[in-house]
Amino acid sequence: MVSDDNLISDISDDDEDETPIEGYCVRCRAIVEIEDPQPVWTSKGAPGTRGVCPDCASTVFRMGMTDAHRTLTRPSAIRVEPLTKVATTGRRRTLPATYINHTPADAPFAQKLAADLQQAGIHTWIEANEASETPTPAIQWAAGVHPALNDSARMILILSPAALSDGKVTGAWEFFRRQKKPITIVVLAEATIPDDLRRCPRIVFAEGDPRTQQKAFHELISALES
Repeated sequence: MVSDDNLISDISDDDEDETPIEGYCVRCRAIVEIEDPQPVWTSKGAPGTRGVCPDCASTVFRMGMTDAHRTLTRPSAIRVEPLTKVATTGRRRTLPATYINHTPADAPFAQKLAADLQQAGIHTWIEANEASETPTPAIQWAAGVHPALNDSARMILILSPAALSDGKVTGAWEFFRRQKKPITIVVLAEATIPDDLRRCPRIVFAEGDPRTQQKAFHELISALES
């Protein structure tokens, strides 16, 4: 038989484990208890909590470390800055970043493409750790998407059968579609183009003849500069 004292102790421990997290709801203009609180990180690597207002169901966010963050790895700060290029005439030109969206299986091609584009004067952003063979835990960002998706103006989607089944890749191009940002498709291997992307320009990088690859690369640059 469990004594009343032990029962009270168990209830107290449960209450302590479920300490409510409060935040300010902009729509309700009031402090509310955040429903479904999730530990997230800002683009600067600062901890925060994102959840839902119990009254109006809008998103509520608050800054600060919680116990849920202590088991997570703090991400490095991420900021995608546009590149300022100075021509020989002295005229300055701002180059927005082009986000290279790819699945880890296509990382070697993606990294080489990024390097070639940078050398050709196309400012790119690519997530370096995706080229690693060791997968890293998914990071929950305060904005709901990777900070580079917010900061980049264009996207190159490297399309392959592996990319079509990658939820992270799909989520990234779907975000770009909602934001009405341009997407250029690089077809790395034969794959079905999603219906929502059929009007996007596409360039086929077929394996084999280096001259064909070079032609495709020049077509890609033209598509990005148009």
